[in-house]
Amino acid sequence: MILVDFNQICIANLMMQLKHIGPDFDEDMIRHLILNSLRYNRQKFGEDYGELVICCDDRNYWRKDIFPYYKAHRKKDRETSPLDWNKIFETLNKVRSELKETFPYKVIQIDRAEADDIIASICHKYGQLGIKNGSAEPILILSSDKDFAQLQKYANVEQYAPNTKKWIRISNPERYRREHILRGDRSDGIPNFLSKDSSIVNGERQKPISAKKIDAWSSLDPVDFCDTNMLRNYSRNETLVNLDCVPEYIQNSIIDMFDKYEEPSRKGLLNYFIKNRLSNLTEHIGDF
Repeated sequence: MILVDFNQICIANLMMQLKHIGPDFDEDMIRHLILNSLRYNRQKFGEDYGELVICCDDRNYWRKDIFPYYKAHRKKDRETSPLDWNKIFETLNKVRSELKETFPYKVIQIDRAEADDIIASICHKYGQLGIKNGSAEPILILSSDKDFAQLQKYANVEQYAPNTKKWIRISNPERYRREHILRGDRSDGIPNFLSKDSSIVNGERQKPISAKKIDAWSSLDPVDFCDTNMLRNYSRNETLVNLDCVPEYIQNSIIDMFDKYEEPSRKGLLNYFIKNRLSNLTEHIGDF
């Protein structure tokens, strides 16, 4: 199966396109970009990995319940951006609904879950630990987000970044996960484990961690090098970063939807393409 990190891929494609045409865009352009990307990647990888599964972010995230600063800085960045982000997300949501109604793919969206949770939960259920063998269904994650590198602990899981056209391969997923917990994730507003919760949102300098310490600590149990406050922050980061920590009720909801999902038939595709003036894609309708 091909697990598509929907918002990440769509926004990355849009940003690349806007570099060439400027900040102006319309709904038709975004729709065409999304569908053409899905078509291209299905054609490129479908024979080896199977069908697309569209993994979507919900509007609200469970991580915000335990860490209010989660991705909070992104809102500030978008408020100062020349792009109309409300329009971008409205269009992404509209196309996502169209995919659910018309296209023969599983489109998974769960209350309070991110695409990361969906991809991780499916990998946890269908991933194979140990040596890869022919009985395990191959799983390809389409995303440039390196958070998913930790899922390469499963022998049948691989990752490809469409925007750079490069494979993401990590030789030691467990060590990568531990380093990620120590370093935090600036893009998600998660500071390193030596720094306080509000560091990134408030633009404060984080306490530095040397590469030598990262190297030493990533092979140790946190109780062996953490004081009380460090241990608290390590636990904070692990809950937010470690994809094994997705709440059980979220995982159960995802797998339940995935296993019971009934994809629409292909019969509505032609009328959809005509209605939305997708003439350039109509001749490739078989690729969908």
